[in-house]
Amino acid sequence: MEHPHDHDEHRQDGHGHDNHDHSGHGPDEHGHSGHSHGVSADADRRWLTLALALIATFMAGEVVVGLIARSLALLSDAAHMLTDAGAIVLALVAMRLAARPPKGGFTFGLKRAEILSAQANGLSMLLLGGWLAFEAVKRLIDPPDVTGGLVLVTALAGIVVNLAAAWAMSRANRSSLNVEGAFQHVLNDLFAFIATAIAGAVMVLTGFTRADPIATLIVVVLMVKAGLGLIRDSGRIFLEAAPTGIDPPALGARLTGVNGVVEIHDLHVWQITSGQPALSAHILVAEGLDCHAVRANIEDLLRRDYQITHSTLQVDHADTDPTRSTGYEINLDDPNSHCDDAHGASYRAAAPDRAEQPG
Repeated sequence: MEHPHDHDEHRQDGHGHDNHDHSGHGPDEHGHSGHSHGVSADADRRWLTLALALIATFMAGEVVVGLIARSLALLSDAAHMLTDAGAIVLALVAMRLAARPPKGGFTFGLKRAEILSAQANGLSMLLLGGWLAFEAVKRLIDPPDVTGGLVLVTALAGIVVNLAAAWAMSRANRSSLNVEGAFQHVLNDLFAFIATAIAGAVMVLTGFTRADPIATLIVVVLMVKAGLGLIRDSGRIFLEAAPTGIDPPALGARLTGVNGVVEIHDLHVWQITSGQPALSAHILVAEGLDCHAVRANIEDLLRRDYQITHSTLQVDHADTDPTRSTGYEINLDDPNSHCDDAHGASYRAAAPDRAEQPG
């Protein structure tokens, strides 16, 4: 059966038959001139390097003061600042790796290096939080003498340093999960210094030295919350889950509303890296309609309403005439009749009067 395709290009796909492959990424895709991916490396590196310098310099002094004052809260803050510095270094390294062009077997380049960095940041926060919680409980049971005045002064200085570092990092592109992970480290350290300053004031005013481990436990709670969030978000990307805020069944139903679409299956939505969603699908179009026009309408809808600019759409004509065969025969009365090797659910178009024409 002949169909009015605009070209005769074929490819063999995983379904075991030849397909007219109308794949595309839209007008902005080929040169990537219409959007940016990840972080703006040069500007963000400057801000991250400034934050790293502030944190590393203060951390060295805080370790000395913490040992002199015998304060677990100060030492825990210093240890947390060490993970801050490590997180920023990881972020800087990951940004350089992610900026490398695709090569060899890495067809997307090393863009997910930033997700590995974010996961490492989250795991380090959980491990450090477990150790600090253990030490804090020991000090609650047997509290040592702590020099409250040194704790208070150092914590107040730490608040200023962390405010400056947090401000510098807020200037970077936090849509990157990598940068957001490093920022969460610094933000948690800011809260930690506030808790430590309060503990220092309590010790100065009342002599209640258990305020020091209590402040540490407050910091642990914040660290665990942020660490679990980073591991969850990075894990979703590694497991190819749909981006947060995109419901694949709802998206599939929405796409079947595009004028001319008969069925959609093999619909996959995932993130290459943070802020870079991608989609692929097999689209069956009503016989006699222009496949290219339907594909363009779908790409416009994805770009406009879902910010998905990386889409690979295999578009073919549906065969609803049982007397003729193209390899894409479907029975419109049977919702389960679609490609034999489809992965996941299939989505059928609504009645013609309910079809949607993207504008």
